[in-house]
This record gives sequence, structure tokens and C-alpha cells, in this order.
Amino acid sequence: MTAQATPRKPAIPKQALAAKAFHWVNLVALFAMMGSGLQIYNANPVFGGRAGYHFPDFLLLGGWLAGGRHWHFFFMWVFGLNLLWYGLYVFFTRRWKNRYAGKNDLEALQKSTNPRRRNYAVHRLVYTAFIPVLLLALLTGLGMWKPVQFGWIVAMFGGWQALRTVHFLTIPTVLGLMAVHSLLALNVGQWKLVRSMFT
Repeated sequence: MTAQATPRKPAIPKQALAAKAFHWVNLVALFAMMGSGLQIYNANPVFGGRAGYHFPDFLLLGGWLAGGRHWHFFFMWVFGLNLLWYGLYVFFTRRWKNRYAGKNDLEALQKSTNPRRRNYAVHRLVYTAFIPVLLLALLTGLGMWKPVQFGWIVAMFGGWQALRTVHFLTIPTVLGLMAVHSLLALNVGQWKLVRSMFT
């Protein structure tokens, strides 16, 4: 009588340290900028003027307008530099070939009957969508930070109010992409895939 082999637990996927560091720093910077950005928002709401909706204190960072601005500008640099070095890392390691959407992903969504392949294609499309949204947040933020020096950015969006509105709307867009990105990762690799990025 032969003893049954003990089933082995699925291995946790290994992630590159640089990719982990990017995710850690990006999460901290994004949430710090969101909290400090809402602190700035409350001083002069984008929608409805000073009488418009104000976010509750537990979502804010900075304590007051100047404090919010200091936190926001500090993490703007952290966020921007983090994007820059990760962009260089992705380019020189050719990681972009396996992480970002391509023509084959669009074809898979149209023709493939394999649910895993379609899920993978959607995941890569969402991952790719982060790039223009994060760059848009950075561009509009620069225009708001130095509207005189970067007047061309303000003009590109048709004025100050439109610039503020677009910058503000990048927040729910990023949160939505993060939620979809996490759900797709759970669907493809379960919790072990998500955990692998942070352990």
C-alpha cells in the first residue's frame, strides 16, 4: 500500500524587487496626494465654489490649506520621480513587452473564446490605461502648481477651472483602475498574486 503524496501548496509568484518598490512607493504617494489634495480642495471646492461640498476631516492630510499644499508638493516629486525611474526600468529591461496591451490583446477580446486569455487581455489594457491617467494627473498638477511658468498647460485645457476639474477627476479614475486591476489579479492568480507584490 503506497502512501499518498501530500498535496503541495501553489507557489507564490515571484515579482521583481523594482516592481514591488514601484508599487509600494506609488501607493503611498498616491494616497498622500489624494488626502492632501482634498485638503486643498476644501479651501476652494472645484464644484460649487466655497459653498460647495467639503470632504470630511478623516480623508484629509495637512490640517489646513498651507499644510495640505506642502504635503501635496512633496509627494508630487516622490510620485513623479517614481514614475520616471520605473519608466526607465521598464524600457531598459523590455518589461513593457509582457506587461502592456498590444494588438494581440485587442484581437483576443474580439475573437478568443478562452476566458483566461480574455481576462489577461483586459488586465493588460487596464494596466496600460494607468499610464495616460497618471501622466495626466502629473501634467495638470504642474499647471496648477506654476500657472504662470506653465501657462501653456493651463491654455491647453481651456482655462484654470477646466484644469482643476480634470486634475480632480483623475482621483476617481485612478481609484477605479486600481479596483479593477486588483479584482482582475484576484481572478487570474487569486490572493497569492496580489500578496506577491507586497511581500
